[in-house]
Amino acid sequence: MLFVSCERSGFKTIFPEGCSLQAGDLVFRRGNGLTSRAVLMADKRGGYSHVGIVVDSCGTMMIVHAVPGEPDFDGDPDRVKMETPEKFFLSLNAKTGEVKRLKGDSATAAEAARYAVDIYKRGVLFDHDYDDTDTTKMYCCELIEHVYKKAGLSVAGRERHDILLPGMRLHCILPSDLCDNARFEKIVSF
Repeated sequence: MLFVSCERSGFKTIFPEGCSLQAGDLVFRRGNGLTSRAVLMADKRGGYSHVGIVVDSCGTMMIVHAVPGEPDFDGDPDRVKMETPEKFFLSLNAKTGEVKRLKGDSATAAEAARYAVDIYKRGVLFDHDYDDTDTTKMYCCELIEHVYKKAGLSVAGRERHDILLPGMRLHCILPSDLCDNARFEKIVSF
């Protein structure tokens, strides 16, 4: 596996060179930070703390994802972002990764990706309440479920997890709910 240097000094992408992505692919990563550790503690079945969706942006494969704590500039709010796979999988934020693809339905996958681009363009903020019943703000798993559901396919199912944190009670989708969906096949893990 080759590692390609990225724009942030000292950090490299873990995204494998030559990996071919398609619109609608789900990309998972296991992060390094406190938020990632909290997600992993809550998600006993999972090995990933974050998820995004691959989109086609004028012929370039990009990743749309909702993320806290990764500002692009001073004053940048937590929001839905679009960035290159190399940046999404920068070692600053990723220890491991995986790409999964919807089996036999590239039209639905591409439609979900188009919805994700629309959400990015609207500047939707990150949902710190992790409330997937209100899509005015979104967290990563909510974004994926929402765009695929709009394309006609629920990928998270009905299960939601009750998570107790100091001062918070969350009822949310976890990355493993998406990663374990049998309708998706593993393309590569790294």
